[in-house]
Amino acid sequence: MKYTQEHEWLRPEGDIVTVGITQHATTQLGDIVFVELPEVGATVSRGDEIVVIESVKAASEIMAPIDGEIVEVNEALAANPALANQDATGAGWFFKIRPSDPSQMDDCMDEAAYTALIG
Repeated sequence: MKYTQEHEWLRPEGDIVTVGITQHATTQLGDIVFVELPEVGATVSRGDEIVVIESVKAASEIMAPIDGEIVEVNEALAANPALANQDATGAGWFFKIRPSDPSQMDDCMDEAAYTALIG
């Protein structure tokens, strides 16, 4: 997996990348009570606001970590936002994206660098 400075994780699986937020991010947010996911088929650019999260502590946005097309969203998360708190890097994923430029992931951190960041 790769990680961003904004506490997102990216898991490449073939030509699709699954994206979510880290356990550290869910801890900082507290209990997540609402998630607004992007539209399937949307074309996004890195830095675009594509997910809105509301928690008991704050509202925040997730920005697209890479350019591409949204190919799937986690409907289970929309129905049960607490999945992000319960299983951040598993069942709590947010969306899947088909990158238009997979090399953009080279700008992301590996697990050791992310662990040092949140250290």
